[in-house]
Amino acid sequence: MLVTVERVAHLRHVDLFAATPDRVLAGLATALDEVEFAAGEVLIREGAVEDWLFVVVTGDVEVVRSDRQVRLGPGSVVGELEVLDPQARSATVTALGSVLAFRLSRAAFTEAVRARPEVALGVITELVRRIREIHAPPAR
Repeated sequence: MLVTVERVAHLRHVDLFAATPDRVLAGLATALDEVEFAAGEVLIREGAVEDWLFVVVTGDVEVVRSDRQVRLGPGSVVGELEVLDPQARSATVTALGSVLAFRLSRAAFTEAVRARPEVALGVITELVRRIREIHAPPAR
């Protein structure tokens, strides 16, 4: 089990929390559960209704939707959309090998946003970046 300072070090490299000060990350770190997954194990199943997100600490995961497939590694966040907007999961996420992930519940995330607006700013910044990426003209 990682200690708080190690958890903060991992969170610092997550785009979603990039604008969040270390002292705030330390508080958030105490709300995290560490979860280990074996190769082939499902972290998130499309269509499921769940209320947490995962931060990939070590290993790689595959995100599969009906229209695309993406491989993500350490520092990636999955399941954040459903934490922000409680809907059924939009993709299935599977461990490609041994994976260590932090799990953060909607309740803990919401409390962090209420207590520290910097967390919300980081999330908004990341979501705007993703929207711009989607709408960017294709590379030539």
